[in-house]
Amino acid sequence: MNKTTLVIFLLSSPFAFWAQDNCNVFLQNGDSCRYESCMYLENSPNYFQLTKEYHDIKDKALEICPEYAIVYKHKSTAYLKTGDFIGWKKLIDKAVELNPKENLDYRGWCRFQFFRDYEGAIKDIEALDKLVNHDIGFCQNGHYHLNIAKALCYKMLGQESHAIQIIEAQLTNDISSLGLYDYLHLGVLYLDQGNYSKAIENFKKQHQQNELTENYYYLALAYKQTKDFDAYKSMLAKAKQLYLEARIMQDIYTHHVDKIYLKDIENEIDRG
Repeated sequence: MNKTTLVIFLLSSPFAFWAQDNCNVFLQNGDSCRYESCMYLENSPNYFQLTKEYHDIKDKALEICPEYAIVYKHKSTAYLKTGDFIGWKKLIDKAVELNPKENLDYRGWCRFQFFRDYEGAIKDIEALDKLVNHDIGFCQNGHYHLNIAKALCYKMLGQESHAIQIIEAQLTNDISSLGLYDYLHLGVLYLDQGNYSKAIENFKKQHQQNELTENYYYLALAYKQTKDFDAYKSMLAKAKQLYLEARIMQDIYTHHVDKIYLKDIENEIDRG
């Protein structure tokens, strides 16, 4: 995924301000309820999501049109920010009920990222895939295609072979959907299954995308298993160097699957 695409997805993250609908579309479709609510929002002041004024405006928009799904999504994000997960769930569930095509992706990704609700995330992603006849797109932080996120859910549920199948299929069918860490995760899956040649192959592909602490760390483990101890030590040293340079897998809100830490590297060096 190129940098321009990544910026677009980061701006549409669950903690960014959601884009406003084009109100004229509702008018053209004869939907006066959503049109009036949309226009009210368009002409209202912009407040920070965690302020009372922000929610007062959203609540007024829902008085105008209780069926306007995007307002529930707007409000749900603030609840997620403050850690009121029950409040978030009620609001995002309502948004999904009213407009599943536009909200299943967000709810599914949040289930994975924030709640580790892997089964719920899979359910939402697969439900979206059945509803639409176009590509289901990327997760909210822009790091993964939703199918890769689904594969990671299966990995965390212990279904590693199925996770490999999903990632391989996604990368074969649409290489343009390549995310930031896809080959790294695929390599770790093969490493866990004892297929060290495939693991090394995918870690090398990840190197072509970016240089990451995690990639060198797991590559070192693969070389250790193949008895290439010179490469093993070299990769571990590189992993530590990159960690100290903060060239790591990162998300500003949560920790990625397969993320490692300096202590992991130092413990492996001591064991080496």
